[in-house]
Amino acid sequence: MLRYAGRRLLVAIPLLFVVPLLVFLLIDLVPGDPAVVLAGEQPTPDRIEAIREQLNLNGSVLERYVDWVVAAVQSDLGRSFVTNEAVTDLLVRRMGATMSLVLFAMVMAVLLGVSLAILAALRPGGLVDRLVNSIASIAIAIPAFWFGLVLASVFAVTLQLLPTFGFEPLSAGFWPWLSHLILPGIALGLLPAAEVTLQLRSALGQVLKSDYILNAQAKGLSRSSILFKHSLKNASVPVVTVLGFRVAEVLAGSVTIEVIYNMPGLGSLAVDSVLSRDVPVLLGFVLFSTAVVVVVNLLVDISYGYFNPKVRT
Repeated sequence: MLRYAGRRLLVAIPLLFVVPLLVFLLIDLVPGDPAVVLAGEQPTPDRIEAIREQLNLNGSVLERYVDWVVAAVQSDLGRSFVTNEAVTDLLVRRMGATMSLVLFAMVMAVLLGVSLAILAALRPGGLVDRLVNSIASIAIAIPAFWFGLVLASVFAVTLQLLPTFGFEPLSAGFWPWLSHLILPGIALGLLPAAEVTLQLRSALGQVLKSDYILNAQAKGLSRSSILFKHSLKNASVPVVTVLGFRVAEVLAGSVTIEVIYNMPGLGSLAVDSVLSRDVPVLLGFVLFSTAVVVVVNLLVDISYGYFNPKVRT
């Protein structure tokens, strides 16, 4: 297993360097100059050139990328063009809100999706099965930002049951922390929950028709025992795949959700950095997001080795 994990890690590590390079290239293609933005109104050419020298913007794209990689390897992601604060400090301060939101959304997706899929699989073709499939199919088509606005309008503004905006850290208390995550977390976790439901229900339907399951039924085992003890593990591989893909999309979706709910997370920080052309902060966000996706995909690959030992070879 360790050798298999090592091979997958060697394949994943280059992404940490390739993705920031693509961002460098895209930023270079975008019209405009960060030095002009930072120089204020009616700047002189000397003022703009001084800012470019200060921020090391006069080098080529490749030179700036190499300098950034060398510094990043030494845990130095640079300083914000706007606030002059260390990018690492900015990311650490904003990380709590985003990771709490992503964790809540993914846990909700797993719990809700697995529960509904099992409930539907207990009576294949029945009313509950058809209802679950219909609701999940509709949920896939609902945009997270629209659903987030609806939830905020109904439960926060109209009914005033939950906070409308902001974020409270866990150190402020469990309920203040959780109450600020419920609405944005549900909005963000709806799509992965629907996909987990459909994928697991489909996989369970195939597994329940296999020979060893039919033999277990012939021996008199109850359907719930067959479902939980013998079928669920074999049907989990598609679900793990979905979750691996959806972590990246949930992390990307947190950008709009954090803006809607005014959460001080990495997503809103990324939006601010784009609007102000704060390149070091944007690169720091991209590196962090890439690292999260790489780690999650590595865990997904390792889990394949657990569910199916044949893939280790």
